[in-house]
Amino acid sequence: MKPEETVDYNVKVCWHAIARMYNLQAAKFDITTSIGFVLLNIHPQEGTPATKIAPKMGLEARSLTRILKSMEEDGLIYKVGDAVDKRSVRIFLTEKGLEKKELARQTVRTFNQKVREHVPEADLSIFFKVINQINGLIESKEIYK
Repeated sequence: MKPEETVDYNVKVCWHAIARMYNLQAAKFDITTSIGFVLLNIHPQEGTPATKIAPKMGLEARSLTRILKSMEEDGLIYKVGDAVDKRSVRIFLTEKGLEKKELARQTVRTFNQKVREHVPEADLSIFFKVINQINGLIESKEIYK
């Protein structure tokens, strides 16, 4: 089987193209794609528990810790300890963080609008159905018993 005929190769190539595109756009705003995704996963008013962000993004907690430290140093976020559970930390956006979140949101929206302009809705529906089936198969742990 040629690489171009495998599911994983095509998903990886497409994701890398998307990531490169997002990184080029994010660089214009002095952030990275990873930072943009974190910003998008923080509630603008209520903040978000730090422990909830990594799973939403498919990241390991260690990777997120480094990103959050960088974001705090850049003035995008601040942390507040939970009054009830002293072990829990909630992440909030600063004004600068809110501005960058809006830029990230617009970037993602523009990409999705362009895809929807060029790919028929029926094809997208099939794409989402297939991608969810593949993800379900992987998560079921039935491939390599």
